[in-house]
Formats: sequence, structure tokens, C-alpha cells
Amino acid sequence: MFQAPNQGATALPFSPAPEVPTPDYEYEIVRHLLFGSLSAVQATIKLLHKLNYAEPNDWSQPISTGRPNEVMAILTKRVSAA
Repeated sequence: MFQAPNQGATALPFSPAPEVPTPDYEYEIVRHLLFGSLSAVQATIKLLHKLNYAEPNDWSQPISTGRPNEVMAILTKRVSAA
């Protein structure tokens, strides 16, 4: 009914994860800054989403710039340098 802990147990041989091939092109980081009224910034973010450039959740929350009726949103994106 009971078995010894190592009886009947088989260990699978260790195999490291396959190496991921490096692409022939490089990526660079770019930052997009949007400044404007909250509605203008939100409309621009929606437009860039419709153009399949960036997901709305990839942008920062709107940040007040200290100027009346002005916010800023930031997007950091990896783009191909080729």
C-alpha cells in the first residue's frame, strides 16, 4: 500500500530552455509626451489606438502640469531601429 519515496519515481533529465535567436534588427526606446487639455489628450490616445500604434493602458495616467486646464501623458515604447 505504501511505497518508499524513491521507489517507482522517475526523474526527467534536466534540459535547459532553448536559446532564443536574436533578431537581425535592434530595438530602441522612444518616449511620447502629450500635453493638452484632458479631453484632447484622451482623444489623441484613442486615435493612436485606432491606428494600432499603442494600447490606451500603455499610457501613464494624466498628470497635471500645474498650468490651467493642462495635463501630460507619457508613453514609453520599443520600436524597431531598422
